[in-house]
Amino acid sequence: MSIDISLNINGESHDLTVDPTETLVSILRDRLGMTGTHKDCCMGICGSCTVLVNGRPVSSCLLLAVQINGDSVRTVEGLENNGTLSPLQEAFLTFGAVQCGYCTPGFLMTATALLEENPKPNCAEIVDALKGNLCRCTGYKKIIEAVQAVANA
Repeated sequence: MSIDISLNINGESHDLTVDPTETLVSILRDRLGMTGTHKDCCMGICGSCTVLVNGRPVSSCLLLAVQINGDSVRTVEGLENNGTLSPLQEAFLTFGAVQCGYCTPGFLMTATALLEENPKPNCAEIVDALKGNLCRCTGYKKIIEAVQAVANA
């Protein structure tokens, strides 16, 4: 049994016919070619698959596509504007908050949601917001510094 859904992804409408068990991360990566959203633990623990649904960070590996019919989704591909990186993306590069890059999209999306909700978070608020994202390469100091730089700009 297939179900028709409609999503707004990065400002573009998508009408899709999905299997009831298809996850959002699978739709993004396998059907729409948006491979910036990574698929890692498939248990909602690592944060690599984080996207924003109606402005809120969610684990797209746990979210069935049918659950968000009619909703707005923003992926890491939606952060740039006319080929220009967002200030947060620039800060990640400037502060060396990227190494292998696998966790970076999830951190960027989580931090974007934080900064949109609270443009001037303190260090404790940044750490708390990012606690659902795991990095295995850089550690968290540079990531936190990058978010702080954007908050203090």
